[in-house]
Amino acid sequence: MLVNSREMLKKAQAEHYAVPSANFLDMESIKNHVLLAEKLGLPLIIGLAESHLGDNINLEDAALVGKKYAEQVSVPIVLHLDHGESYETCKKAIDLGFTSVMIDASMKSFEENVETTRKVVEYAHARNVTVEAEIGHVASNFNENDTETLYTTAESAKAFAEASGCDSLAISIGTAHGVYKAKAIPEISFDSLNAIREATDVPLVLHGGSGSGDDNLSRCAKEGICKVNVYTDLYLAAMKEHDESDTSDYFKIQKAMKKGMNECLTHYYKVFGTK
Repeated sequence: MLVNSREMLKKAQAEHYAVPSANFLDMESIKNHVLLAEKLGLPLIIGLAESHLGDNINLEDAALVGKKYAEQVSVPIVLHLDHGESYETCKKAIDLGFTSVMIDASMKSFEENVETTRKVVEYAHARNVTVEAEIGHVASNFNENDTETLYTTAESAKAFAEASGCDSLAISIGTAHGVYKAKAIPEISFDSLNAIREATDVPLVLHGGSGSGDDNLSRCAKEGICKVNVYTDLYLAAMKEHDESDTSDYFKIQKAMKKGMNECLTHYYKVFGTK
């Protein structure tokens, strides 16, 4: 069933587990992620990052296919815009039928971030769509020029959540997007997580979950993170099966990549304790 993230994340918050947000790059992976969630009987957030829009996928097709499969299954599915870069993109996604959007104005000043987020919230809430925002900054290992992680403080998280009206809040506690250099597991600040959790009751989100270590992620889920974004590990798992398939047959390659993604997502369901 197609839903927004409000009840899904509040339930995760109350029962101390996290829901995976599995990013997709094409139509086939939308179908694959949703059908796996149905098979396992578990909720799922399927996300499309604005940075991945292009020749391979667009918002219109993602909305059409995402809604189609979400409405055909019995488990709760959220169709989510990940890292929306502007009010205009978020508005377009909402108008097309996305049930959740993230507005990422984290690199703006606190005041500008609040203003931009509040504008998206006003438009989204009038249409029963939930809004994720980000405070602090999760660095990207995909971009060598983006090396600075701005850690979220409890005080700023509380003030931002109250001022913006966001439904969930992505925080920076030590993870990064992409593949960690030398495959090192990041050092997560659980003191920061616990302080933020105590300061605000808004559901908390962790970006850069891939490669962050099962023990770290399991603990994050138990201590207040309600949603964990996973993209890189899904992609790497698919490519590993592709490389090991030793075939040039298109359908066998597709089957191998599906197997890799399914095994990876199933693993993270267990790590996050998703119910």
